[in-house]
Amino acid sequence: MSFQSRLGRIPWIRPYTDEVVPELPKRGVKRLLVLCPSFTADCLETLEEMGIRGRDDFLKAGGESYTLVPCVNSDPGWVSGVVGLVRGVVGA
Repeated sequence: MSFQSRLGRIPWIRPYTDEVVPELPKRGVKRLLVLCPSFTADCLETLEEMGIRGRDDFLKAGGESYTLVPCVNSDPGWVSGVVGLVRGVVGA
């Protein structure tokens, strides 16, 4: 587990993803499946940092396969779940 975003010079939650990902092939990790559970919808920052830079860093460091799992976005199961939550709160 690592943490993606950092803002400015203030220390953020560690370990930082951009430091962890290139180290993984050195530890024998050749295939990486990446999940970003804090997001329910893809955002450009995450797609660029995780989908492009993360993949490039991992493959350049010797990784063989890198897959970024898409966010739930408008998946029917997710939408149905949110509707159920909203109806439960509104109906309470």
